[in-house]
Amino acid sequence: MKTDIIVIGAGPVGLFTVFEAGLLGLRCTLIDNLDKPGGQCAELYPDKPIYDIPGVPYQTAQEHVDALLKQIQPFDYDLLLNQRVNEIINQKDDWQVTTSEGTTITAPNIFIAAGAGSFEPIKPNIPTNLDPYIDKSVFFSIKNKKQFKDKKIFIFGGGDSALDWTIELQKIGSEITLVHRRDAFRGAPESEKIVRQLHNEKKIKLLTPFIFKDFVDKKNVLNLELLNTDTKQTYKEDCENVLFFYGLNKKLGPLLEWGLDNDGKKINVSTESYETNKSGIFAVGDINNYPGKMNLILSGFHETTLAVQKAYKRVFPGERVPFGYTTSSTQLHEKLGVNHKEK
Repeated sequence: MKTDIIVIGAGPVGLFTVFEAGLLGLRCTLIDNLDKPGGQCAELYPDKPIYDIPGVPYQTAQEHVDALLKQIQPFDYDLLLNQRVNEIINQKDDWQVTTSEGTTITAPNIFIAAGAGSFEPIKPNIPTNLDPYIDKSVFFSIKNKKQFKDKKIFIFGGGDSALDWTIELQKIGSEITLVHRRDAFRGAPESEKIVRQLHNEKKIKLLTPFIFKDFVDKKNVLNLELLNTDTKQTYKEDCENVLFFYGLNKKLGPLLEWGLDNDGKKINVSTESYETNKSGIFAVGDINNYPGKMNLILSGFHETTLAVQKAYKRVFPGERVPFGYTTSSTQLHEKLGVNHKEK
């Protein structure tokens, strides 16, 4: 298989790469080890609200993915799912990628848009084996918030996920309790403000400074043992679902074997084109590292837009990168299938 850009990762930044490349007439092949496009947005928090996409006041993560998929419909691209990249080989001016399914793709450009790399949720350090309860009564991510309707829920964590889901689930749950080990949070200040207001209005319960000690299953109703770290007193609380949002363990995994300059967690890039130390290999989105880096979807969109400019020059050496505004360029309108006929 021959293409112009191999995109490793089909999350939002990977999908937007197809759009920016398509405007320049470049074809992409996306590879993702998940069974659907969307990356972490679709896999870990499809119902989580997103408020910072320019021009879109509110979208769920899945709605954002769906909008990106609709946006790239005018362009031809390949989407290889349930496959991971096992090997990358340099072939003069091209790169050859081999996947876990034995698929071989050749291209002058590789875009690594793998988000946080390989990841797994951080689990509480307790004696009880949680495996039999995961996705039944114990959860580390939410794929369908409707399953928590009218449920009594305990949420553990102090970051954005814990705060955001406390705010969302209090709208449908019967009783929501947020538990954190200290009376300060790592999440967005505005989200913390809303959570504290909900607590003051008695719409949720906020327990700090508390930690989770263990639980015992009682006919699908969980009996939790909590410890107040100030008073050293223990408490028992019943609930129907427990959500742990302690964060993710993130690793570059096999990316470390590809000879890319990195800090052990992220791939180092230049901010001119977001190219790595390997010519023709770019890193865009949360996977990259540079001074002033911010892990935002909109930052990834900017990065891949500039990277595509450099990728075009590798596909067409010596040619000027074409530029046009989508608002006025008739050539871009043709590529996008814009119909100017009056109704």
